[in-house]
Amino acid sequence: MQKELEMKFYSNRSPKKGYSWETPPAPIPEDPIAETVTTEVLVIGGGISGLAASARCADKGLKVIALDKNEKTLALAGQIAAVNSRVMAEKGITIDKKVLAADWLKMSGSRVQEDLLWIFLNRSAEGFHWMLDLAGDCIDVGVYEAYKGPMFSEYPGTHHIFQKQGSTKYKAWGGGPLACEILEKALIEKGGTLLRLTPALYLEKNGEGRVTGCIAKCPDEKYRRYQGTKAVVLATGDCSEDREMLEAFCPIGTRPPNHFRRPGNTGDGQKMLYWVGAAIDNPEWAATLHALGGCGYQGFFLHVNQLGKRFMNEDTWMQAKSVRCLMQPGGDYAYSVLDSKYLDEMEDRFSELGGQGMMPLSVVGDSFNREQMEKTVERYIKQGTAFVADTLEELAEKIDVPVENLLATVKRYNEIVAMGDDVDFGKRSRLLTSVEKAPFYAFKWGPQLLDVFGGAQIDTNLNVIGADARNIPGLYAVGNVAGGMYAVDYPLLLNGNSYGRALAYAMQLGDVLSRK
Repeated sequence: MQKELEMKFYSNRSPKKGYSWETPPAPIPEDPIAETVTTEVLVIGGGISGLAASARCADKGLKVIALDKNEKTLALAGQIAAVNSRVMAEKGITIDKKVLAADWLKMSGSRVQEDLLWIFLNRSAEGFHWMLDLAGDCIDVGVYEAYKGPMFSEYPGTHHIFQKQGSTKYKAWGGGPLACEILEKALIEKGGTLLRLTPALYLEKNGEGRVTGCIAKCPDEKYRRYQGTKAVVLATGDCSEDREMLEAFCPIGTRPPNHFRRPGNTGDGQKMLYWVGAAIDNPEWAATLHALGGCGYQGFFLHVNQLGKRFMNEDTWMQAKSVRCLMQPGGDYAYSVLDSKYLDEMEDRFSELGGQGMMPLSVVGDSFNREQMEKTVERYIKQGTAFVADTLEELAEKIDVPVENLLATVKRYNEIVAMGDDVDFGKRSRLLTSVEKAPFYAFKWGPQLLDVFGGAQIDTNLNVIGADARNIPGLYAVGNVAGGMYAVDYPLLLNGNSYGRALAYAMQLGDVLSRK
């Protein structure tokens, strides 16, 4: 006899009662439901996770219908992580999976289901290769130049995909939009169906507790019942556009003044899962906080807060910079302060650094594009997110920080540069660059919320687990609506790991459902 269990660490209860999303919608009466549409696999969500899951299931010979509430595919990221891909092998790049797993666990406060993490580690390359093979020979792939530092280093497994020049097979040029187009085209070619402008309203169960499908509202304004005889798969994305869900599960996500708009990411799947009794990740859910508010570049130069004071070791990753900024007076933004020799300093260190925000985005083998960086700074100045002045006093006035503070900060920083030893914040000597030659520049930047990672607990079959620790029959989750693999902080150890997980989970789901 199975021992009676309950999920101790995870539950389907929110941190406090009273949120509007806790109350499920009233069921639609039978009369307005126009028809029942049945398939083997019903996928709810048409982003990269939903498209990958749908295409892979169709590839395995299953009948698939995918529903998406949006008018068109929304793919807002450009990087895809794959651990030890064939592209990496060609470039002589290898990741030690065991070391990466250990670092991932540390960054997540150990609040990770290790078996789910290892699905990503072991199957992301397989999924990436499958997607590339679907596209044929019209795709070029580069491996992102990762950030390398003593305090934090990224792993070099992030891939950029581009359609080859002259190819007209796909409309998208590259990145996430191209990945989604490849997957959508494959889904349709393999007999699957994708229905846009068709939001699922809630899930339905039968008398035995099996999730059978959903009620959706269709473009013709009619309600329809969609059912999956083998599986109902949720792939609805995250909850970054729902303020109440952020308050409940990711309070830090309410802090940044700027949100990278994610239309449709309103936690629909998390709500539907909550209503059917799924075990939900406890707070605090991991947030992607990138320092993209204002300039998309901070660099390794002196950082000052709104009081004109230095506040951190600048030799770190974009996520850390965002959090450090949030902790400052005001917290909305900070500045990088540099002088006329910044292009020389960037070029001199280009091959040593890499990383988002630290250096211009590049792939392995690129060289520093001085002209492009100069044009980027000119664009920032025209946009009002960067400032240039002939004196530090004038610069302080332009960025509205106390003149005396900025002068004192720069004086102290230049003393540290001269010593070659950052005794104040521990920055490595190689990245210490003085601020002394006019004109002087200030890049304004601040934290911006991109994604929130949290959802239903799942097992290695991607089957959703209920709060009673038993699987909910028929219900599966993939992508950002699935929990268990992230906590506390987004692991920018490997950029693009969310898209990489989408492909890895698609491979896993296809295997599981094709055996049913």
